[in-house]
Amino acid sequence: MKKPMTEERITQIYERHKLTVYRVCFTYMKNASDTEDAVSDTFIQMIKANPDFQSEEHEKAWLIRTASNICKNVLRSWWRKRTSLDEVQETEAPPAPTNDVLTAVRDLPDKLKNVVYMYYYEGYSSVEIAKALFRPQSTIRNYLHDARKILKEKLGGDFNEE
Repeated sequence: MKKPMTEERITQIYERHKLTVYRVCFTYMKNASDTEDAVSDTFIQMIKANPDFQSEEHEKAWLIRTASNICKNVLRSWWRKRTSLDEVQETEAPPAPTNDVLTAVRDLPDKLKNVVYMYYYEGYSSVEIAKALFRPQSTIRNYLHDARKILKEKLGGDFNEE
């Protein structure tokens, strides 16, 4: 039986990866409060699962995948689809800094968004992304190609693919 994670180890992992997890969640949730909830849920899931990480890169990949899945589940939830804005009273959060490229990336379909984020923002290679997402390398390369095509259309001819 595995030993529970220590508070010190949880803190170390959190400090190493909190910004990455936040960025991944924000690309899905598009607002600060839902993003913060998803980040918390991601680290709670890590504590419950108590995975045996092989390296810091394995930690990061596991957290990115878990965060993505948590966000997808929230966005698919019955309550979220059925609740109108009139029924929920929210405080207005300050707008998050954005630019045209980030906005275009956030608008990509989920399967493309994850790959683009991991490749361009986190610096993973297509081989590493394929392993982390349990997809063939050719699929990851196709996703990157499709995402670049969409981004080029949205951002115009000046979009730099690399």
